[in-house]
Amino acid sequence: MIRIKDIAKACGVSVSTVSKALNRSHEISGDTTRKIVEKANKMGYIANSSARSLKTKRSQNLGLIFVDNSDSGLGHEYFSIILNGIKMEAERQGYDLTFISNKIGSSKNSYLNHARYRGCDGVIIVSADFQDPKIMALVNSDMPTVTIDYQFHNKTAIMSDNKKGLEEIVKHVYEMGHRRIAFIHGEDTDVTRQRLASFYKACEELDINVPIEYIRSAEYHIPKYSGIATRELLEMENRPTCIIYPDDYSYMGGLTEIEKHGFKIPEDISVVGYDGIYLSRILRPKLTTYVQDSVQIGLMAANKLIEMIMHPKTYLSEQITINGYLQKGQTVKRI
Repeated sequence: MIRIKDIAKACGVSVSTVSKALNRSHEISGDTTRKIVEKANKMGYIANSSARSLKTKRSQNLGLIFVDNSDSGLGHEYFSIILNGIKMEAERQGYDLTFISNKIGSSKNSYLNHARYRGCDGVIIVSADFQDPKIMALVNSDMPTVTIDYQFHNKTAIMSDNKKGLEEIVKHVYEMGHRRIAFIHGEDTDVTRQRLASFYKACEELDINVPIEYIRSAEYHIPKYSGIATRELLEMENRPTCIIYPDDYSYMGGLTEIEKHGFKIPEDISVVGYDGIYLSRILRPKLTTYVQDSVQIGLMAANKLIEMIMHPKTYLSEQITINGYLQKGQTVKRI
């Protein structure tokens, strides 16, 4: 069994230094901590979590809240990559992960109580109804919390660049000659409001008229609803020449309707997705879409939560935007 003194000998430092490094003490530099932790992991050191928790008042356990209305669960690539990014950074810094719900067995509970029941040091809200009173209670508590794609006052949020994303999409479609541009958006969320505002702003700056009929509502990650919206757009007398979809997966519903109408992409209708999941690169023709850096979103969320846990007295909340990029595929025709 590997002991702290074995690690100290291997690293050429004192037992006290190893102990402080393993407990992420601010008295030890980040580089020294990283080297000691890496050596400990290579040697197979396993800390006594109960003893460590009593000493540090921390469990080294992070909670995750993931509420998915589409029931696609972890099978949806965008969220699964974010979660994997969180997992990578948490494990690198010696933390475990626990999914937090508002249920424990058959009994209902609050997210805050469940997080405390599981001994979480902090919580990352990956996806949820941010207006849910139980979410609000968690955010307004003393539990360290980081949100993804939603900004609470005085709370750290990791944001994807939704405004820039729609702006780049509209500008690219415009440069390809399109003026009749439709936008199928997701359900009413903060992300949707940001994207809609950016879409309208970009169109206004380019002097593109957007009939109200060109704006259609669907739901994120559910192809069926985007398919219905696509059918309605295609049956218009003055149909759009390009349709922007809420996400790459929802585009599959639109593709089905386009093929049912006997149309080809991009010869008869141009399309653009959002997210940049792996599917967008293997479809033929290759999908034009906005690629979000979901790995970095996850890594940053975990990193900032751990920073908040480690330095509660000095940490200042911040809003961090993770930039993506436009993938210019082959689904937008030059006209």
